[in-house]
Amino acid sequence: MSDEAPRPANPTIAQIREVCQPVTITGRTNSEHWVGDLYHRPISPYITRVFLRAGFSANAVTGVMIFIGWGAAASLLIPGLPGGFLAAILGQLQMLIDCTDGEVARWNRSQSPTGVFLDKIAHYTTESFIAIALGFRAAGSFDTSSGWVLIGALLAVVLLLNKSLNDFVHVARAYAGLPRLVESAAVSAPRPGLIAKARRVARFVPFHKVFHSIELTLLALAASVIDAFLGDLVATRVLVGALFVFAILATIGHAMAILSSNRLKAPQNG
Repeated sequence: MSDEAPRPANPTIAQIREVCQPVTITGRTNSEHWVGDLYHRPISPYITRVFLRAGFSANAVTGVMIFIGWGAAASLLIPGLPGGFLAAILGQLQMLIDCTDGEVARWNRSQSPTGVFLDKIAHYTTESFIAIALGFRAAGSFDTSSGWVLIGALLAVVLLLNKSLNDFVHVARAYAGLPRLVESAAVSAPRPGLIAKARRVARFVPFHKVFHSIELTLLALAASVIDAFLGDLVATRVLVGALFVFAILATIGHAMAILSSNRLKAPQNG
């Protein structure tokens, strides 16, 4: 189906896959979550067709995703296993809808800066809210004077900074008058040296990849299972403390990797 061809109001799943899942989307190394190809992308066209038939705009679908993500964070305020299970389910659903809103936009040819803006709000707020909720969960109460609540809040700040670093790259390039950055492993890879070696080591222990809503909620679920077995909150507290330490390390490493890569460099001619 060509880009100029009229789009049917009730597309087939095959048509949605052809138009909405090009390799330029599924092959993005820095933007596509690891569960995308595994099971979200195979499922998402069925959800996309429901939204298209219901007349939802892409931005409206993103709005649904925002509230689902906030629901995942709020679920962690429910003590014990019920909160852990509900958060994990909603975390999965949020990322599934994250595939769907882009597919609706591509089908309706309605990609826009507003959609990108709302998508950023969805992910940034969800993951920071999850961090804050984990702090309250580790405290075992809503006592804001608890040290665990403070750690959860600080974790949220570090996660926001870490996520913002990639946006800082685009802002810096725009301010410098450089062309838009094209995502590729060659551009993102640090130049040979200590940072490049550290990045290769990190592939074997990829702790820097656990700060997405799916991983955070799955880890919270695992901690809640252990807590239920032990009868206390030790697993959740270890999780929150470890996430805080690892988030600091990941943010420092992320910043150094950007500075040692070609992401802030002007393209070379010839």
